[in-house]
Amino acid sequence: MKQLFRAYILLIPVLFSYTRSQAQDANWTLQRAVQYALDHNLTIQQNELNRRLEKLTLQQSRLAQLPNVNLSTGYGRSFGRSIDPTSNQFVDGASYDFMSLSGSADVLLFGWFQRRNRIAQGKFNLAAAGKELEQLQNDISLNVATGYLRILLAREQVKINEQQVALSKEQLDQTKSFAVAGRVPELNVAQLEAQLATDSSNLISALTEYNSAVLDIKALLNLDFEVPFEATVQRDIESDFSNAFIQPGEIYAAAVRRLPAIDGAKLRLSAARKGHAAAVGGLYPQLALSVQAGTNYSTLNKDYNFTGGSTISPVQGTYAYDSAGNSIYQVYQATPVFTTNTLPLGQQLDNNFRQTISIGVNIPLFNAWQAQTTARQAKINMLTQQLNLDQAELKLKQDVYKAHNDARNALQKYYASIRAADAARRAQEFARKRNELGLTNTVEYLVIQNNWYKAEANMVSAKYDLIFKLKVIDFYLGNELKL
Repeated sequence: MKQLFRAYILLIPVLFSYTRSQAQDANWTLQRAVQYALDHNLTIQQNELNRRLEKLTLQQSRLAQLPNVNLSTGYGRSFGRSIDPTSNQFVDGASYDFMSLSGSADVLLFGWFQRRNRIAQGKFNLAAAGKELEQLQNDISLNVATGYLRILLAREQVKINEQQVALSKEQLDQTKSFAVAGRVPELNVAQLEAQLATDSSNLISALTEYNSAVLDIKALLNLDFEVPFEATVQRDIESDFSNAFIQPGEIYAAAVRRLPAIDGAKLRLSAARKGHAAAVGGLYPQLALSVQAGTNYSTLNKDYNFTGGSTISPVQGTYAYDSAGNSIYQVYQATPVFTTNTLPLGQQLDNNFRQTISIGVNIPLFNAWQAQTTARQAKINMLTQQLNLDQAELKLKQDVYKAHNDARNALQKYYASIRAADAARRAQEFARKRNELGLTNTVEYLVIQNNWYKAEANMVSAKYDLIFKLKVIDFYLGNELKL
């Protein structure tokens, strides 16, 4: 009795939590759970960011076709011996301010379609990223369906264990009355008390599995753990087993046509081919057009304004001489009178404005084999993507044939479990009546009752295993995952 009392004490809070969660308005259909996962799953959100990165890469590849335009300017002050940027003359001991303004534009005229191949590669990569995101969404949907069916199975197991506990309790009460009347020994009461304690423990385990299944699907959905979750089935989930009889070749053909994983692998292969073509283009000469323009300003660039007249002054140490070598006259020079001012900024920029245009050919003679290595790496990547495609197709075929075989076996197992459960139920009913009449002992009755309980549990497990296997085939056929 103490053991039975402890079992009930442990069972009360679990049952209370289970009942309270069912009482709240938190009905979740499989479709709702799948949609919520697609909207909130963190892995899907990460892959969506990867797709956006591929989109930016494609956009940049397209913009790379535009000319490369640069504008530069600078302002500074020079001290000591330097070169005047406007006259290219050496200047000693003078400090001056200077400014430069220049611009250039370069455009690739012909580069063996490198940029076009990069654009095509970006398009294929973007499309592949979209297919991979779609495949991830399908995988998440299938995982949600698996978790959802796990909840339904756990809930059915809870119901079976509740019925077993109720039946054991009823048998215990009846046996106690028989013991009081002297019809059965006290040993029978003790055996049934032990059976009730075992059944209560099994019920607690079933409730624990149910709560664990709910927590797991909440994590998959990125749903707050405080939000109640009650799986709701809107129709008979075991009414259609026709998918188990579809030939695996038909399932595989449908899967190849619709599964994004195969399309994504094909697109990655196409992108790798374009990447290889672009890398090979780097081995050949390129033709480019370059345009440049620039101007300068300097405070040394002066404007001379003559005021008229000049000043006469002797040249120090210079004289005119006669034939005898005697100095006769001192030499004088005339120095014109003028004023200076720095040419205005606008005038200097206009006067110094220069332009150049050129066409150049870049021939890659030797660059430490970088271009060759890049081309070889691109080729290896192309071969790798081909193997990835072959592997994806092979794995899909293996998965389809395995899923078909699993579904057929699960169907046979389910039919066998139905027959076993029905036979165990009839045996338990006969044993119960014989036990009430005292024609069988308690141990024999408990053995038969436990066999019936196990048969019922096996039938429920086989049913949901079959449903899951059929949902996998639905997934390959492209059917909506619903219950």
